[in-house]
Amino acid sequence: MANIKFNPRTLTLILFIVIIGLSRVLLPMFGDLGAIANYSAVGALAIFGGAYFNNNLKSFSLPILTLLLSDVLLSLTVYKSSSNQFLYEGWYWVYGAFALMVLAGKLIMNKVNVLSFLTATLASVMIHWILTDFGIWYGSATYPQTLAGFWTVLAAAIPFEFRFMYGTLGYGIVMFGLFEVLKMKFPVLNYNKNKQALTA
Repeated sequence: MANIKFNPRTLTLILFIVIIGLSRVLLPMFGDLGAIANYSAVGALAIFGGAYFNNNLKSFSLPILTLLLSDVLLSLTVYKSSSNQFLYEGWYWVYGAFALMVLAGKLIMNKVNVLSFLTATLASVMIHWILTDFGIWYGSATYPQTLAGFWTVLAAAIPFEFRFMYGTLGYGIVMFGLFEVLKMKFPVLNYNKNKQALTA
């Protein structure tokens, strides 16, 4: 039989991402808790994956796959009555921004600490703000295809981006804080660069 290696670090990271990803689907279904869904977990998912997965394929594919599956589930449940497709219009801008947020987490959070977390959060907000709003503005018949028109879109999105920032901070504090505590309690969750079999 093949020697199957158990990797508790990778499995724990995946569990964190899946649980937060499922919260995007479940929270809107529970009355008053649905208000929490206005504070997106997407930014925290991205920088968490970028910060902790040392394997580039895992750091990008696992968070993006989680985002995709949660979006599809949302379209089949919460937004079923208002959507006739699995993904929303302009989804590729959101996914492009998400991939860049993962990259920001990977580049900025070489060392996980408060400063790097706050920096990655701000970078993620700026990436999301500029790229997704560019997607709304570009080719739009509603907004003038001028710099002034683009600024109008950016200004209109400011309240949403504040909620995006609060969501990234809130979910990020929970995800990073809990995983760091678990690392202290269970040393096996620490990345061991000398053992490739345990590479996350």
